[in-house]
Amino acid sequence: MANLAHAIRSFQSGGLSPREFFAQVDRALAAEQPNPARLLEILSDEHTRTQLPPDVYTELQRRIEHAVKAKQDASDDATRVQPQPAYRADPQPASPVHAEARQPEPDRMKGIGDTLNGRFVLEECIGFGGMGTVYKALDLRRLEASDRKPYIAIKVLNVQFRGHPKSLITLQREAKKAQTLAHPNIVTVYDFDRDGSTVYLTMEYLAGKPLSQTLRMPGFEGMPYAQAIHIVSGVAKALSYAHERGFVHCDLKPANVFLTDTGDVKVIDFGISRVFQKPAEDAEATVFDPGSLGGLTPAYASPEMLEHRAPDPRDDIYALACITYELLTGKHPFDRRSAIDARAAGMKPQRPKNLDQRQWRALKAALSFDRDSRTPTVTRFLQEISGERRSSKYLALAGSTLALAVLLALGAGYYWTSRHPEGGEQATETPTAEGAAQNNAATNTANNATRAPAPAPPLSLAAVQPVLERVPCSALAPSVDGDALQVRGYIPASFGAARLKGMLEAVPGVQTLNLDVQQVSDEKCRVINAFAPYWKSNRQAGGAASIHTKAPNAELKEGDALVVDITTPGYDSFVYVDYYALDGSVAHLVPSRRARANQAPPDYKATVGGLGNWVIAGPFGTELIVLLAVPAPLFESLRPDSEAGGDYLQAVEKQLKQIAAKYGTDKIAADFVQISTRPRKP
Repeated sequence: MANLAHAIRSFQSGGLSPREFFAQVDRALAAEQPNPARLLEILSDEHTRTQLPPDVYTELQRRIEHAVKAKQDASDDATRVQPQPAYRADPQPASPVHAEARQPEPDRMKGIGDTLNGRFVLEECIGFGGMGTVYKALDLRRLEASDRKPYIAIKVLNVQFRGHPKSLITLQREAKKAQTLAHPNIVTVYDFDRDGSTVYLTMEYLAGKPLSQTLRMPGFEGMPYAQAIHIVSGVAKALSYAHERGFVHCDLKPANVFLTDTGDVKVIDFGISRVFQKPAEDAEATVFDPGSLGGLTPAYASPEMLEHRAPDPRDDIYALACITYELLTGKHPFDRRSAIDARAAGMKPQRPKNLDQRQWRALKAALSFDRDSRTPTVTRFLQEISGERRSSKYLALAGSTLALAVLLALGAGYYWTSRHPEGGEQATETPTAEGAAQNNAATNTANNATRAPAPAPPLSLAAVQPVLERVPCSALAPSVDGDALQVRGYIPASFGAARLKGMLEAVPGVQTLNLDVQQVSDEKCRVINAFAPYWKSNRQAGGAASIHTKAPNAELKEGDALVVDITTPGYDSFVYVDYYALDGSVAHLVPSRRARANQAPPDYKATVGGLGNWVIAGPFGTELIVLLAVPAPLFESLRPDSEAGGDYLQAVEKQLKQIAAKYGTDKIAADFVQISTRPRKP
């Protein structure tokens, strides 16, 4: 296959005319055993070094695929007539006589300039892999609707895969899996379809370039550590998300990592990913194994993948380690040889200059040819290669232990107070106890007039909680510091802050009261009641999950963009951001058609609405936005952009009960932000 690479380089350097180039390509393809994945990888590598003209690139693809198909046909027992080439090496157009003599091509591959289903115009090739070619395509329907973003990306399945009896199943599985894998670092997939024998997949169009183009640039010798780790981190987060859902990418390579113009990192082409954890209810997961199509890239495939062993997350870790090494050094760790060949040759990569000993040990472990000794998880690899020390984890555990000790102490205080009342409402509710206390006090005064008066009972949360529980439609979190009481949260406007203040000042032991509450309208009571338990537990845990609006004083005018900052709790979670409007409806901000990805790592910070996806409109007044973080998805699919608030709350409450029963209430966190909206003055 080196002959093909040599022919391409000779043409790019001007050493071959188009006629000589295609003739040499035909000889190279005839002489070599055509492996479609390897041939396309060679074409990808050479194209990323120096881009070929679009017509030459398309012609090369067609010749490669026809050479593979011809070899497959020749291997059949039946006698076949060798078809004429679909395209001439001579760039001059064929004469009418030649045109009549040429046999029609029954399975011509779609390329630049073609239209799929009368809707998608293939305008530019932007990448390809072992299974198909990706084009930038103009969606005529979007164009007709004056959509500001009329372009999408389309992956057209290669000829050899289109000929596979289950090629449509391949695309259907990929579309389904990719739609399931909704993550900021995974490309968004829309749908799959076919036009005659052409099977294709539609996905979001990304402006940028594949990582392979950066790695194959002339003179590339690696990038700074910080820049490299940004890319590695984006890929690792995508893989970790997929692995948690039971998927291995199986064909991770630089061409399947896309760097957008905005600096984002996207992993594409989960086309041959295979489920390594097959849920019992997912019966169709066992019907078809796309790995049987053989779309592997030898330079990045682990030994186990090349040996056709069952997929494992550590296969992706090997590929990620190879990419990491290339990013840091500009070279493949094993000179682009397959893992099996490199293992047989005893090859050992050299330590990159910009890694310390600890980071180098991490990278070497991930590059291991033995799955059992390879780094077990992507998260661990990222921690070790990024130089994170485990002391931070120990510190977090120490903090958790301290918090637990405080809660135990508070619990003990509550136990003592409830059984040995020293004042407050619990003590005065029993007349006999009150009378006994008065008699004892009188006796003590008479017997010893000089004795000091009994000290006032200390302030305790046990005395505060019963008072707060009498406030309807509320979410309140108290804290005690000596004789000072602070209460934060939300109460109904009909109850009033003054009334709550009077109740709390009467609690025994309160010398200083800090009341920080917001009043909500009565129609929001259903919302507050639904999420109050999880808001309280979040506050008791330190309020790690939070939502804040960018607008000063949370006041917005008609036409303003709605932008909020969110922080997720200290565990992997699925995030839901919902806007409860005055008209009783709820608008789903995340996840939604505009923001599908809703899974976040621990302590993740993000801005929602930064692209102006949502703007303020009537009716105007005081409205509520709710952040909800849960350890498992609430729903299997996206809900409508807007729906009746009551129906949604009923569905959410049902799901939250199931999640709480399985994971615990402490794994559900909620927070509120109340905004005021008003019309813009003319």
